[in-house]
Amino acid sequence: MTAAPDGLPPLAALETARLDWRRDDTGEEAPRSADFDDVYFSRHDGRAETEHVFLDGNRLPERFAGWQERRPFVIGETGFGTGLNMLCAWACFDAHAAAGARLHLVSTEKFPLRREDLARALAIWPDLVSRAEALVAQWPEPVAGVHRLGLGPRVTLDLHFGDAAERLALLDGRVDAWFLDGFAPSKNPAMWQPELFDAMAARSRPGATFATFTCAGVVKRGLKAAGFAWRKVPGFGRKREMLAGEIDAPPEDRRRTATPWFTPLPARPMQHVAVIGAGIAGAGVAAALAERGLAVTLLDREGPGAGGSGNAQGALYVKLAAETNPQSRVYLAGLLHSRRWLSRLDPGQSLWSPCGVLQLALGEKEPARQARFLARHPLPSGVVEGVSAGQAAERAGVETGAPALDYPAAGWVRPDALCWRLAETPGVAFRQAEVTRLEATREGWHLLLGDGTTLDADQVVIATAALANRFAQTSALPLQPVRGQVSRLRLPRDTPGLGRVVCAGGYVPPALSGWLTFGATFSPNDADGEVHESDHDANLAEFARTLPAYVAALREAGADLTRSGLEGRAGVRAASPDKTPYAGPVPDAEAWREAYAGLARDATRIPDIPGRHHAGLWISTAHGSRGLASAPLCAELLASMICDEPLPLEQPLVDHLHPGRRLIRDLMQGKHESASARGVGNSS
Repeated sequence: MTAAPDGLPPLAALETARLDWRRDDTGEEAPRSADFDDVYFSRHDGRAETEHVFLDGNRLPERFAGWQERRPFVIGETGFGTGLNMLCAWACFDAHAAAGARLHLVSTEKFPLRREDLARALAIWPDLVSRAEALVAQWPEPVAGVHRLGLGPRVTLDLHFGDAAERLALLDGRVDAWFLDGFAPSKNPAMWQPELFDAMAARSRPGATFATFTCAGVVKRGLKAAGFAWRKVPGFGRKREMLAGEIDAPPEDRRRTATPWFTPLPARPMQHVAVIGAGIAGAGVAAALAERGLAVTLLDREGPGAGGSGNAQGALYVKLAAETNPQSRVYLAGLLHSRRWLSRLDPGQSLWSPCGVLQLALGEKEPARQARFLARHPLPSGVVEGVSAGQAAERAGVETGAPALDYPAAGWVRPDALCWRLAETPGVAFRQAEVTRLEATREGWHLLLGDGTTLDADQVVIATAALANRFAQTSALPLQPVRGQVSRLRLPRDTPGLGRVVCAGGYVPPALSGWLTFGATFSPNDADGEVHESDHDANLAEFARTLPAYVAALREAGADLTRSGLEGRAGVRAASPDKTPYAGPVPDAEAWREAYAGLARDATRIPDIPGRHHAGLWISTAHGSRGLASAPLCAELLASMICDEPLPLEQPLVDHLHPGRRLIRDLMQGKHESASARGVGNSS
């Protein structure tokens, strides 16, 4: 497939590895690539070879033992294969690193193994079984992109599925040590190209090391041309020599030359972060930061899950565009991330259910739109597939009357309970208080609270939905309040149930504790939190349009599907003008308007001026009705930015989420007025 219209690789399923299980020279069974006619490892000495080539070749035992940085030690790898190298690095880290140290693994893979092949391959190493189980449990679908896995309290793995050089060129992060692996250059020459070595160099920290099993001339020449110094060192077993080396002065990252306003901020020392807003966005950031060892104060004027995240049940779903665009990429990555994150956070599924989501093709246009989407996005059936009306009915457990897109990895979540769980993360201190003003200080930020008290923090994250632009530093961000009301029905005994969340104009998840939730209304520029009887009527009408047969069955069972039989809850969410969340550092709007004023006259004349930001001030908002799919990934994004880690999204998608993107768009279009002057957002 060719590149997508947004310039990124196609959003599609990858071809999985084809394995032959053969006896190696010791008589033991080991995996071999049928495509490259090469072994993944020798069962007899594969573990020892990994330790010699990659661990000792990068001096990892001694470097782990001496690691004192707050940020994690980062290992990059070209070719994940069975994961043996990374699991060995993890074991080495646990054996040598100090208790407070963290490890971040980044690995590319163009032909990921199937889950069952991965489990079979790693079962060979009994002493790695617990680590292998953590990997296999979270093993992602073979979808091109970045997949973040939390392997343990101190260890994170980012799997970048796709071509190694292409993936490293999109990586937003820097590496301390490289495992230059993959099938031999003679077997897989397409990988060992100058573009790969150049990408490695550009993503390296000064002094980053590398090690590789090969001494092939193409590798030596490529490394030298990219700026690495290499030397031959003793190889393993019958391989007399291998290569190891380092790069002292990596090349400057010039990817943002055309977008200097998105230049990343330098890391700042910190101990304490204040997070304002205890919905899914804020509580998620607070938990992610606390898990990294920071002290976090989580502030909310009411309590965790009191606002738009306070419903008893919500749909974990996405609606992807028929044509590939950055927004769809972010939301699909977010959906897959949320599924892994929830399975780790709540393996007993008391807070969520991965029951799947059916997006019905109702109306005249939706069937054609879904057909276009499927034609342009050949994704694995474990992610999404088109189903007939009959198949949809079978999966929903009720008659649907329409074909659908089925997302088996989606489902429903209890947002209110989830917010409380996140707020109780060790290291998070919740404080009920309203923040009225933010003042920058030499050391960080001074927060003035509604009760007259104050709080000081090194850094601040704002996550207060439609109220996020009420501060002087954020007033330029356009935000729109969107009111939504859900209706809840107490079901009679022996009522037929749903097997999937069903979506069309609204959503209906399977019942929870005898209550059926459906909705929600969508009222832009409305911040009223009261329940309206007219919205119950609208929800009933949409429910009947979506699942008329199910509504009839409920009535027959004695359900009171009238206003008087319903309870409800209204919440106010936030939306951005382009319906993509804001997640990143808060720009200094006046400085941007001054530095980039010339864009209004000629958008091609881009000044070489990095964008100024309010140092140590971050935001996560505008998650709208799909926050369960976007907010957890954005929480990881912000935590990674704050803690100087590789980011869980490709660099263009990180820029797509940047809170300053609308400022640049307005400048290019000659619009200079503030968000409040345009009558957008700033509601309080």
